[in-house]
Amino acid sequence: MVQVVEKEVQIAAGVQVTLDNAVVRIEGPRGTLERDLWYPNIEIRVEKDMVCVGTTVNKKSQKAIVGTYASHVANMVSGVTDGFQYKLKLVYSHFPIQVKIDGSTVSIENFLGERKARNARIMGESLVVVHGDELIVTGIDKEDVGQTAANIEQATRIKGRDPRVFQDGIYLIEKGLGART
Repeated sequence: MVQVVEKEVQIAAGVQVTLDNAVVRIEGPRGTLERDLWYPNIEIRVEKDMVCVGTTVNKKSQKAIVGTYASHVANMVSGVTDGFQYKLKLVYSHFPIQVKIDGSTVSIENFLGERKARNARIMGESLVVVHGDELIVTGIDKEDVGQTAANIEQATRIKGRDPRVFQDGIYLIEKGLGART
C-alpha cells in the first residue's frame, strides 16, 4: 500500500509514544498527554524515533487531516518536553484591575469600576500565576493553555463604549514554549 501523503514527527529524547487503536499517548518529563486521533483512511504508525501520519486516499480533505494530526502530535511532544507559556498584560487607565485565582477560575475585579467580578475559566491542567501587572498561563497542553488565555482576554471585552477611549483590558503579549513557573 503506497502512501499518497505522509508526514513524520520526530520524537524527542526521553519521550515515549504509544498507540492503542487511534488513541495516541505521549509521556515525557513534564507529564502525559492523550488524544484520540481517528479519521477514515488515516493511518498513524509509531516507529523507533518518529511518528508517521499518512493516507492512501488522494483527496484534499484527507491530506489536510494528515497535516493537522501531525501538528497535534508535534504539539504534544513539545508540551511534554518544554511546556507552553502565554503572557498577558493588565492594561488600565481608569480603574485599577485586581486579579485573583479562585480554584479553576480567574476572577477579575474592579474592571471599569464594575461592582460584580468578571470570571474566566481555567481549562484542563493549566496554571495561571499573577506577577504584578502580568498574568502567566503555563501548561503542557497547548489547546488548554491557549483557551485559558483566550477566556481571560474575552472576559475583559468592552461592549457599548468607544474602544479608542476605553482601552482597558487584559491582552496577550507573548506566547511560546516555556517552563512551568
